[in-house]
Amino acid sequence: MASTNSWTHELESKVSAPRKFRACVMDWHTLAPKLAPHVIDNAHHVEGDGGTGTVRHYNCGSAVPFNTMKKKVEFLDADKCECKYTIECDGVETSTWNIKMKPTANGGSVANVECTSKGVQDNDMMLKAKDSAAEMFKNVEAYLIANPNAYN
Repeated sequence: MASTNSWTHELESKVSAPRKFRACVMDWHTLAPKLAPHVIDNAHHVEGDGGTGTVRHYNCGSAVPFNTMKKKVEFLDADKCECKYTIECDGVETSTWNIKMKPTANGGSVANVECTSKGVQDNDMMLKAKDSAAEMFKNVEAYLIANPNAYN
């Protein structure tokens, strides 16, 4: 039986909020296949200019519990490092993600990620999605630390 499932993550990083936001949100479609092809195999642009209303199609890798997903940007404020997007994928009617990145006193950042999914057919699927999100944030952090000029 399908249900609604929600989760939140608070992910601390040594990387500044603007750099992390640009990499994790603004350029996710390009960076994810390079850093974790087992999560995102590839992505392509469907419509929009990168801001609110933009739609991208993703082919997922083996670590994610679905084959494809369509991601639509519902709200984007790059200056405040905040966004909201919806995802449609196999086994879930719709999934809404809210991401807010805030600076920390040490020059790093903390990302607050909230996800609510409706029509969930398998709760294990959502746990895998949550784990994959945390892994990707960590992979991006490692990439940005190793490449200090990226996304400045």
